[in-house]
Amino acid sequence: MTAPTTLGTPPGQQPPDLLGGLTGPDDVKNLPAESLPLLAEQIRALLIEKVTAVGGHLGPNLGVVELTIALHRVFASPYDTLLFDTGHQAYVHKILTGRQYEFDTLRQPGGLSGYPSRAESAHDVIENSHASTALSYADGIAKARALDGGSGRAVVAVVGDGSLTGGLALEALNNLGAAPQRPVIVILNDNTRSYAPTAGALAAHLAALRDGTATGNLFEQLGLAYLGPVDGHDLPALDLTLRQARSLGRPVVVHAVTEKGRGYLPALADQDEKMHAVGVLDPLTGHPKSAARQTWTEVFADHVVQLGDHYTDLVTVTAAMSGPTGLSRFAARFPERCHDVGIAEQHAVASAAGLATAGARALVAVYSTFLNRAYDQLLMDVALHRLPVTFVLDRAGITGPDGASHHGMWDVPLLASVPGMRVAVPRDPSSLRELLTEALDDQEHPTALRFPKATAGADIPAVERTGPIDVLFRSAVQEVLLVAVGPLAAECLEAGRYLASTGIGTTVADPRWVLPVPRELLDLATRHRLVVTVEDNVRSGGVGDALARALADRGSRIPVTTLGLPDRFLPHGPRPQLLAAAGLSAKPIVHAVLCARADRAHPFT
Repeated sequence: MTAPTTLGTPPGQQPPDLLGGLTGPDDVKNLPAESLPLLAEQIRALLIEKVTAVGGHLGPNLGVVELTIALHRVFASPYDTLLFDTGHQAYVHKILTGRQYEFDTLRQPGGLSGYPSRAESAHDVIENSHASTALSYADGIAKARALDGGSGRAVVAVVGDGSLTGGLALEALNNLGAAPQRPVIVILNDNTRSYAPTAGALAAHLAALRDGTATGNLFEQLGLAYLGPVDGHDLPALDLTLRQARSLGRPVVVHAVTEKGRGYLPALADQDEKMHAVGVLDPLTGHPKSAARQTWTEVFADHVVQLGDHYTDLVTVTAAMSGPTGLSRFAARFPERCHDVGIAEQHAVASAAGLATAGARALVAVYSTFLNRAYDQLLMDVALHRLPVTFVLDRAGITGPDGASHHGMWDVPLLASVPGMRVAVPRDPSSLRELLTEALDDQEHPTALRFPKATAGADIPAVERTGPIDVLFRSAVQEVLLVAVGPLAAECLEAGRYLASTGIGTTVADPRWVLPVPRELLDLATRHRLVVTVEDNVRSGGVGDALARALADRGSRIPVTTLGLPDRFLPHGPRPQLLAAAGLSAKPIVHAVLCARADRAHPFT
């Protein structure tokens, strides 16, 4: 940890606690300028202490301390609107708006969100935390302000340089540059990184602007004013530049150069991600406090490298997340066959369609929640052309402390609507490896493989396989069929064994390939009197709905009870706790079966 300084405090005296007296932005404005470096130091110390204790986005917030202080001294939130893109860089904003004493609860159940949250504060505006959206919000807010006479209220969007690699941000810049009467202030937080170093030609242009070697200026050519580059850690320079930006009365880009991980040596030494997102760490060393167990992502990361040796035509694509999605090892081994396209999911999918069109074996690795952004390309560029692109969806289902914008709850219904799409859900490390290989071997259909942000656990052996269906447990009598979708197999096994011990004949089956519904699963279902599906995605349009429709199309009247996530945005919290609250652990599964046998509703439907 960076050693604290006293910044002019007389020897033997403790520096004043500047954070303790902050209740909001007015208190920040009232501090004398000479005390601001000490405030920045105390904010960094708080971030390091609290974030390493509970986990969260550390590196980005260490880099925006002075920038956020300057914003709250020049602008008057919430009268002036401050937008953060992405929201993981808003921890300092939370501190300066009076939430510093709640940081012990960061990303904990009922505690502070790891992103802006309108339920927490009037100072928080955007809370979806998907990148590249803030400039469009800013454009719309400024238009509305012009109509109601509130044009004197500033609209400020703090945009990470990685967010500018998204097409939506460039669409917004295109519109802002054509509207000189719309005085949106774009704060370009240029730390040269998203997770990894920022990809693409725009990153090279920003580097040229930083170095003073650019022959032109993209922002000025688009019609925006440009101020900078300004040192994002020089408070007087930031104050002067932000006040100048406000006085212009037109759309302007303030190019602030910051250092991700600033003030914390372990973060600065992390060349891969600058401690972008961390778990629980020893704050002195930056090392995890306990040995990590193998995650689903790590199982994928190891196996995709092996497949890269086997399939010399395998090409992978990621959207600014080669590390978090497990492609870093593949990229190190096969750099010419791994492409980071920046925060541009639409381009990632359409580019993969081009790869497959030209005969490559294309794999797109993306968070489940971010696949939503590329639905049109999935449907019209991949599926319409019947291209065998494989989608590996990390963070599927409940992700835990990242909350509503990051839970991967909608991928199965989304994929179910895509003609020709095949969807696999592994239950354990062995099935992940097996299903990934099968997906890449399928050169007739687009395929998808989904798994959660969690420890992968032990392998769960099958007692029988029929086609793609693995039977995991079977009692002598076949009355209830529990359809276990992927990682919920362990909970279904526990529930199935308990039911069998009470005399209820139970079969637990893992379809492996869940969509389209396998014929063998339909055959198995018709040999039972009740089917209960258990899946960690929204119930509407999921595996249970597809199975019920397929059985009805056969003329079967076997009842199907679908257990899944509720059709609402879910809060942040530990994955096991949120799954249990949704009825997706062993005891509520048993309860649901008993209710269904008695033909009465159960609490989770």
